[in-house]
Amino acid sequence: MKLWDKGFSTDKKIDHFTVGNDRELDLLLAKYDVMASIAHAKMLGKVGLVEKKEAKALTTALKTIAKSIEKGEFTIEDDFEDMHSKIEFLLIEQLGDTGKKIHSARSRNDQVLVAMHLYLKTELAEMTAMVTTLFDVLIQLAEKHKGVLLPGYTHLQIAMPSSFGLWFSAYAESLIDDLYFVKAAQKVVDQNPLGSAAGYGSSFPIDRTFTTKELGFETMKFNVVAAQMSRGKAEKATAFGMATIAATLSKLAMDICLYMSQNFNFISFPNELTTGSSIMPHKKNPDVFELVRGKCNKIQAIPNQLSLLINNLPSGYHRDFQLAKETIVPAIQDMKACLEILTFSLKEIKVNDHILEDPKYDYLFSVDTLNEMVKNGMPFRDAYKKMGMAIESGDFKPKRDIHHTHEGSLGNLCLQEIQKKMERVVSTTKLTK
Repeated sequence: MKLWDKGFSTDKKIDHFTVGNDRELDLLLAKYDVMASIAHAKMLGKVGLVEKKEAKALTTALKTIAKSIEKGEFTIEDDFEDMHSKIEFLLIEQLGDTGKKIHSARSRNDQVLVAMHLYLKTELAEMTAMVTTLFDVLIQLAEKHKGVLLPGYTHLQIAMPSSFGLWFSAYAESLIDDLYFVKAAQKVVDQNPLGSAAGYGSSFPIDRTFTTKELGFETMKFNVVAAQMSRGKAEKATAFGMATIAATLSKLAMDICLYMSQNFNFISFPNELTTGSSIMPHKKNPDVFELVRGKCNKIQAIPNQLSLLINNLPSGYHRDFQLAKETIVPAIQDMKACLEILTFSLKEIKVNDHILEDPKYDYLFSVDTLNEMVKNGMPFRDAYKKMGMAIESGDFKPKRDIHHTHEGSLGNLCLQEIQKKMERVVSTTKLTK
């Protein structure tokens, strides 16, 4: 069944090419299409395009379909082009001619748009919650290990003292920046496109304000052409939000892989969180974190893919937009999987308490030792030269009893302030169930 069926069939090769993997992806989106259809049916009854009893019958039947989706019983067979055609078929099967009225005053274009907006709203809210959970784990680890020093590196050269408290809370605060991008994406998708039809509105006297409130959107996409032009843009905004999270997680995963190596030996994980080698019995491989790194690097490419897909298309609908779905939906699943596995794994991390006992880290304290000379009255440039000469001659003696006090330093992590910053972000983020 096709919603655009006019009594003739297309070649099977054309069907296969144009449908692609829409049926599989639509199984994730079907519940949102049903949600939008319920709001649409109520609106049709409100404005008199269907009788009140018909609107009620449509709503009841759609709720039954929603339950079948929730139970995992809903399928889209090869006879159907997509979720829209299958859902309408079920309505007609249950309600006869009344079921045929559901498509009045809408197009498959705004059906796809509103379902995608609802889906992205939900997924962005879930991602926000998952990022917040990971943030909490990182803050707890920062507090727990704040007194354990860690070598800091620049240019992959030993630089200055850091700490596990700084390292964990650095990634925690970075996640806040990522949520700013997610919030921006949420503003983009929290606009109701339903009622824009094929992109040019409808001659029916529909009530778009009603469906906007019914579906819980903050506002509507008022201009019907602008609503159609949001196809691809909503996905791209979401992708940018995910890409920023992915960049943070990828960097964290890289640090973990580096710090787990025997050359560093800063951290370790229980055996059950690592994998082995088929020929080297001593190996404990960080496969989980390597996959997080790889998946997150792929996610960072998604905004570019979507930009190239929708770039330079004129206004109005084009079938190119269909391909945005197969790009964004799997990326969202990967993003959530990475957040989940990192949160799960980091709870089991073990840190090395005695890293800086190795003499090779003595030079970490050169700046602190230099600063002590400055505090005692020596000009900085003179102290710098004196320290350089001592290092060159092998006479350098590190001052290890360091004392950092300014905000954000290893002696003053400002964890409570970072937590308050996150709370402000989350409290102003609209969550969707």
